[in-house]
Amino acid sequence: MKLTIHEIAQSLRLPLSKVRRWIRQGRIPIHKSGSGFVFNESILEKWAAAHNLSFSPPSKDIEKQQESKPENLFSAMKRGGVFYDLEGDDVPSALKSAVENIPVLTNNTKEKLYQQLLARELLTSTGIGKGVAIPHPHDPLPDAFENPIIATYFLEKPLDFSAVDDKPVFVMFILLSPSIKIHLHLLSRLSFCVRDNSFVEFLKTCPDAALFFSKIADFEKQLDRADNY
Repeated sequence: MKLTIHEIAQSLRLPLSKVRRWIRQGRIPIHKSGSGFVFNESILEKWAAAHNLSFSPPSKDIEKQQESKPENLFSAMKRGGVFYDLEGDDVPSALKSAVENIPVLTNNTKEKLYQQLLARELLTSTGIGKGVAIPHPHDPLPDAFENPIIATYFLEKPLDFSAVDDKPVFVMFILLSPSIKIHLHLLSRLSFCVRDNSFVEFLKTCPDAALFFSKIADFEKQLDRADNY
């Protein structure tokens, strides 16, 4: 099986920085092939079990089914990935750690994005309540992204985002779009999910990537049915 380093981090429920370090150190039984990494699934499963880690490779069936639809929530979230135990003692440090994990960003773009996310938080908190935050820059980033990205982060510890309900944030979705239209479309879809209390309770279980994307696919179907009604 061939995966990107971001998909491997998601599959092992590990921070991207740790996976990169372990690959450099030769601690993970995989090897680089072109733009991705190749491994034997059964060997990696045994390795993960021996190190008390879970291993859940992404579902290709769900991916193929959903990514055929342009600019949908599932596709944007797949591009962004899911990350666990995000470090940070406050909002700025958590955002800094999060930006470092976003795929396909140059160092210059990461710093620019980080500053924009900070500025947005100073303007108004992106903590929307229920322990959820949706950080995003004030303006679209058409030069940095051809396609929208939503990166999901489960925080190592809840943080005070000065949310509307004063509840500390345990999960955040960084939303990056090339246009205002796409941003509003995806923000509306993501907000629909968060308004559902069962979805928030699901997030509190810190689900693995496969379960997470399956749940997003289910909600996307609900949204599609509503759009076509």
